Amino acid sequence: MNTDDTRQTPAVRLRHEGAVDEETLAYARTKIDAVVGRTGLPAVSGEVRVVRAAAHHCDRPWSATADLRVGGRQVVVTVEEAGGTALVDRLQDRLRRQTDKAARARDDGHRTTAPPWRGGSGPSQPAPEDPGTA
Repeated sequence: MNTDDTRQTPAVRLRHEGAVDEETLAYARTKIDAVVGRTGLPAVSGEVRVVRAAAHHCDRPWSATADLRVGGRQVVVTVEEAGGTALVDRLQDRLRRQTDKAARARDDGHRTTAPPWRGGSGPSQPAPEDPGTA
């Protein structure tokens, strides 16, 4: 069974596969909204998928994958857990950490500057002293 959660929150879709109960989906929606709806975060869009495996012999039948765009950066988070609530909590922690990292990289300008021989500005040189002023 593959369904879409029709509620749209800041352009992040929540999808699920398998026997995922409504309580876990509501909990996931609340936690995802808390992460992507924070002030100061650039525009966030993408999809979060929660899957519960049908095989009962798995150690961790619950898995989640988040594929989001935070500003101009892509954030991908994957999580596996034994229970739905633990899965959502770990997903929230990893999403928060990765979205913060993406937002800081955008704000701090972590871009390298081109070297002087490629047209970039080199290190600033002190003005040479005029020998006649000393």
